[in-house]
Amino acid sequence: MTRLTTERLILRAAQDSDLAPLFAIYSDPRAMRYWSYPPLGTIDDIKPLLQELMRPGPRQYFVVEYGGAVVGTCGIHEGTEIGFILHPDHWRKGLASEAGRAVIQHMWDTTDVPHITADIDPRNTASEAILTHLGFTQTGTAIRTFCIAGDWSDSAYFTLDRPSD
Repeated sequence: MTRLTTERLILRAAQDSDLAPLFAIYSDPRAMRYWSYPPLGTIDDIKPLLQELMRPGPRQYFVVEYGGAVVGTCGIHEGTEIGFILHPDHWRKGLASEAGRAVIQHMWDTTDVPHITADIDPRNTASEAILTHLGFTQTGTAIRTFCIAGDWSDSAYFTLDRPSD
């Protein structure tokens, strides 16, 4: 089972006890403001994600643990697209950048993908700052790409190329 560690974080597969903390993140309107679907309504809504994060074998998407508590998720989904979300109580501590660096290094070490991508709502300046800090550059935009609960959002696309040897 793939497990990544950093100075402050453990990135690991989910376990049954992660149900409540993951629901606390994915049901929080602040955390989900720029996500690709609205905040979850019931704890049963998080169970499919929990099952995916619990699947055995090598992984590229992880539960993020900080100080012994689950504070978010981070990893690669949709082929080469990185994603991350943290509970708002843990914003502005550098945790998303730290988790992102670990996931990026894991991708370079275990795959031959030429780049990693990201798709964010351009109003999400915090995610843009994290991606820029990680070395991503903006490569494009699109208008009205997601309709969440009747509210359209745009997309800003970012790319990080594999470093040269």
